[in-house]
Amino acid sequence: MLSVSDNELLTRVGPGTPMGNLMREYWIPACLSSELKSDGEPMRLLLLGEQLIAFRDTDGRVGIMEHRCPHRCASLFFGRNEEGGLRCVYHGWKFDVEGNCLDMPNVPPAQDFKDRIKAKAYKVVERNGIIWTYMGKRQSAPPPMYTIEILALPDEDRFTRVHQRECNWFQSLEGDIDTSHFGFLHIGGLKMEDVDPKTIHKWGVGDRAPDYKSTETEWGTMYAAYRPAEPGQFYYRFAHFLFPFITFTPNGSFEDQIACTFNVPMDDTHTMTYNLAWKQKTRPLETLANGDWIPGLQPDGKYLPNTTDWYGRHRLEARRDNDYFIDREKQKHENYTGIQGIGRQDQAAVECMGEIVDRSLEHLAPSDRMIMITRRRLIAAAEALRDKGEVPPTVDNPDLCRRARGGAFVAPTSVDWLAAYAQHLQTADSPLGLLNRLPMAAE
Repeated sequence: MLSVSDNELLTRVGPGTPMGNLMREYWIPACLSSELKSDGEPMRLLLLGEQLIAFRDTDGRVGIMEHRCPHRCASLFFGRNEEGGLRCVYHGWKFDVEGNCLDMPNVPPAQDFKDRIKAKAYKVVERNGIIWTYMGKRQSAPPPMYTIEILALPDEDRFTRVHQRECNWFQSLEGDIDTSHFGFLHIGGLKMEDVDPKTIHKWGVGDRAPDYKSTETEWGTMYAAYRPAEPGQFYYRFAHFLFPFITFTPNGSFEDQIACTFNVPMDDTHTMTYNLAWKQKTRPLETLANGDWIPGLQPDGKYLPNTTDWYGRHRLEARRDNDYFIDREKQKHENYTGIQGIGRQDQAAVECMGEIVDRSLEHLAPSDRMIMITRRRLIAAAEALRDKGEVPPTVDNPDLCRRARGGAFVAPTSVDWLAAYAQHLQTADSPLGLLNRLPMAAE
């Protein structure tokens, strides 16, 4: 159970809030590179409760700025993107990607004061097919980018999927670090004999109530769910939380599980999730022994058409309004949930709690240990920044993230769980020597 005050601190991300201030210390995925075209239409962008505008200028540079024109506060969403800047249609004032006022055509030249006008604009870096923005106080010298394997892959080797969730960011993130739900929400109807006997993931089907280990780390938190495998062995599923809103999930083989999820708060009640994965990584538990999809797991990620609304991007067709197209007949006879697709099942679970769940109503179990320590870690870091000015974890030393990897493996019961993790991390394949190729500087 979490107190009302702690739940408020954990979930609120707007300007001036402790958690919002923490997140503004890091680089944030703002949108996909493909969403902005040179001299194309500006795009409404909602990040950490701020209403912004994103646009790509004539030379391909990207600007992210306050949507209200500094003159009379008309929205720059209606602006003309032309000749190296965005021109407000109300009085013609024009701004470049850094917020500098380039032109003030309704003011006589002798009275022009454009050199003293600047729109609020944020630092931008384009990398990995993603446009990143830094919204903190270090605009002149922002911190380094994340050091994560998946971000060093060539774009053509990386799969990126984005979708919006109509709930608080931490609700979405908690679903990623809740390993217990996989055996029910996703494969609740699966029997041991239906699984390929050669895969190590079969042990997760045979025992849906594993034991758990968890600990705080320099990069966030980590856990392992473990259960007996062959005599003298444990089957482990490891996962991580990395500051400020990143997860490494356990659903795959540890040796090549190059993947992560960013749970980016749009505001307090909407989240944009970015799922990134290596296209060549070993497939997780998705199919039966005969090669058919496990009932309910075949992907069905159909999207609604994008609109220009603040919440109009990357919305799944299956949603709260239509009960995620639940099929009660399939729920009885074929598919444990009656909801099709892992993503849709996860979305239903985290959104059905409400926009911001009242955690004072919870009754937590041992399987929720990872969630408990992650809440505590985040709250402590936000309070330390607020009360002591302490820089949050990994902001200035993202190299710490190199030691995080999610996934499953089998290890001897005689070996401590952290020792087994360290051994597998040392021998795990890092394709193309990724960690040595990651850029450290923001630009």
